[in-house]
Amino acid sequence: MSSLVLILFLTIIFLTLMITYLSAKKTKNASEFYTAGGGLTAWQNGLAVAGDFMSAASFLGITGAIALIGFDRFYMSIGNLVAFLFLLYLVSEPLRNLGKYTVADMITTRFYSKKVRGVAALNTLVISIFYMIAQLVGAGGLIKLLLGIDFVPAVLIVGTLMTVYVIFGGMTATSWVQITKAVLLMAGSFILTFIVFAKFNFNVMAMFEHIKTATPLQEAFLDPGNKYKSGLDMISFNLSLVLGAAGLPHLLVRFFTVKDAATARKSVVYSTWFIGVFFIMTIFLGFGAAAFVGFNNIVAANPGGNMAAPLLAQTLGGDILFAIVSAVAFATILAVVSGLVLTSASAVAHDIYGEIIRDGKITEKQQVQVARIASIMVAIISIILALFSQKLNVAFLSVLALGIAASANLPVILCTIYWKRFNMTGAITGMLVGLLSSVILVLLSPNVWNPVPGAAIFTGNPVFHMENPTIFTVPLGFIGAYLGTILSAKKADEEKFAEVLFKSNTGCGISIAKE
Repeated sequence: MSSLVLILFLTIIFLTLMITYLSAKKTKNASEFYTAGGGLTAWQNGLAVAGDFMSAASFLGITGAIALIGFDRFYMSIGNLVAFLFLLYLVSEPLRNLGKYTVADMITTRFYSKKVRGVAALNTLVISIFYMIAQLVGAGGLIKLLLGIDFVPAVLIVGTLMTVYVIFGGMTATSWVQITKAVLLMAGSFILTFIVFAKFNFNVMAMFEHIKTATPLQEAFLDPGNKYKSGLDMISFNLSLVLGAAGLPHLLVRFFTVKDAATARKSVVYSTWFIGVFFIMTIFLGFGAAAFVGFNNIVAANPGGNMAAPLLAQTLGGDILFAIVSAVAFATILAVVSGLVLTSASAVAHDIYGEIIRDGKITEKQQVQVARIASIMVAIISIILALFSQKLNVAFLSVLALGIAASANLPVILCTIYWKRFNMTGAITGMLVGLLSSVILVLLSPNVWNPVPGAAIFTGNPVFHMENPTIFTVPLGFIGAYLGTILSAKKADEEKFAEVLFKSNTGCGISIAKE
């Protein structure tokens, strides 16, 4: 058993390293390192975006959460899909038309300010690291279950591999690793879903009837309220899902990898279909795990339920399917974390070092060198933080990142594109208020503090009693942007807004993809 798993793991590693090797030959300047030269097609970028979003949190975390909790975690599947409609209609096209390498590029198109760029880069780092922790926790649990390797060295293995992909291959390698992983994940999920559905004679109603008696929750498994006793908490959770994707830096930078806004828009349509099909399958996977693996076995393997999908594969398909699904989950983690590392490194090298410290006076070669060093630093920080988050559900961790993204990035992005009076002070205030309120309330929440020893990171009573603060922090982000603007003596540059509005809708003057 262990030898089969090991062979498949090594095959995944070899395949991704080969992609990196081939991509490294094509990565010669900053544009190719950060955005693959803008040369991806709509379907390629759509698969890569889907690959970025179909993370360990989605495959491992949501499947486990549905298996343990039922209806309340079904929101994760629906909310993630709806998020892409928001991304399609309000953000993707203007972002591609205004940005170059990073989210900060897009915002500073309207405000030539080092302070704005610095805060935007800080947001990118915090959000990316939170999201990366979720992937590393999933990786540690997966490798520990499969190969018997302790959590710490397992996380170190993944951290090392993801850094190698970014250092040598840049966005080209990251994109093709994402595309490969997305295809593997869709195929693996389809096979597992088909087997689960076959167990119920391809009858959806039979599946629902069976699940009413298959878990400790009994009929309540299909009812809301198992997780969220408060309607406010449930609404807040869904706001994170729906609004968060439009503020996630590692998703947003994907729109710089295509040649124009029309292609960016098409890539969102492709990714929405891929993601929609995948999240429908997570329902079958979660129900299947609850019915055939069992609550106690899932919790015994991992308290957060993160190993439900691999255990379902083992139960229904034996060791071979278990090894295949686990290897696909491993590929999923490697792909997503490499994208997160690259996004974080871009913020450090391009925004902080290149534009703020060096005032734009830096060669492309120097910028790529700094990005590679930054990749190592970001990986180290993320690994250390992941070691303290071992017992947390990876889906929950990703939702926290989505909440911070929705609060710190989205209000300023929308105001930059659509509000004529918006100014530099409003941009800085909005980003900082959204970021600080999100992080502080999360740190004071039951996810971090719990009176039951071992139930959270720290033992004690939480100060803020909601699990997800997004319902408060998103309005705070908008309020910060509004008050910062109207209370500032600095007037908005109306000519600059007219230019931004024109460029965001037409794409005139933007960079052209390499041929």
